[in-house]
Amino acid sequence: MKKQSRRDFFKLLGVTGAGALFYGSRAEASDRLRVNDEELSMLYDATKCVGCKACMAVCKRVNGDYGDLSYEHAKFDADSLWDSPSDLSGNTRTLIKLFKESDSRWSYIKYSCMHCQKPSCVSVCPVSAMTKDKVSGIVDYNKNTCIGCRYCQVACAFNIPRFQWDKTIPQIVKCDLCKNTNLRQKGIPACAETCPTGAISFGKRKDLLQEAKKRLQEHPDKYVYHVYGEQEVGGSNHLYLSAMPFDKLGLPVLKPEPPAEFSEKIQHTIYKGFIAPVALYSTLCFIAVKNLKKQGNGHDADDSTQHEEDK
Repeated sequence: MKKQSRRDFFKLLGVTGAGALFYGSRAEASDRLRVNDEELSMLYDATKCVGCKACMAVCKRVNGDYGDLSYEHAKFDADSLWDSPSDLSGNTRTLIKLFKESDSRWSYIKYSCMHCQKPSCVSVCPVSAMTKDKVSGIVDYNKNTCIGCRYCQVACAFNIPRFQWDKTIPQIVKCDLCKNTNLRQKGIPACAETCPTGAISFGKRKDLLQEAKKRLQEHPDKYVYHVYGEQEVGGSNHLYLSAMPFDKLGLPVLKPEPPAEFSEKIQHTIYKGFIAPVALYSTLCFIAVKNLKKQGNGHDADDSTQHEEDK
């Protein structure tokens, strides 16, 4: 019988791992992709927004985020349009921006955490500082667990989490739907409660999706016929309606497949039960011990030869 070389063994290990990855639990993959329309959600209708930024101000007041909401931080452009502040930051978790397509066509847009159905920030966080509540769907952050690696920033398809570069003891800042403040006290995020025009609606995802599609059907000429966030990267709980194309408002064009699905499928297959790492390390130990024995036998043979020569 032909002996199996180390190269053959690792080839077999690689093929087996690939097969396990490909044929891994389809039921689990299906569960991970399933959308939960019972989770809490926000619907932002850009056609109703007047850019008053009351949502930004109340968000800062309720959640203790100060700074970056003043004239000195405004960003001016060639069309004399300005935003204050110009982007999300470690001091701003909700942002209203103005985009202009032509003299007669412009729109405001609200940026904040999308609370994805399958959040990449949660998937990549090595210490579980980012978590997703199984009931509410809120993607939350624990500053006491965070190690400051900022993987969540890199992984987020919407470029939402921000790091406090200017703080001595920094943390990641993002919307948590006022989980520990207004939502706990009044049952509604501060921005949705304060919006004077009804541009921000709050409720269960299924109800807001129904409302969004109703508006599209009743006013097809008013909106881009798409609910942004319904399917992007597996779906999000922050939904959008707009009269302007969403990519013109700074929202990325994304596929329905969540990026976290592929990486988690690999990790869950390889590390499930820790079988693969144990097998790999056991093999490496076996090879190391075998090599040591060969070296030991070689030294014994050399010693024996030298002893015979001395005689």
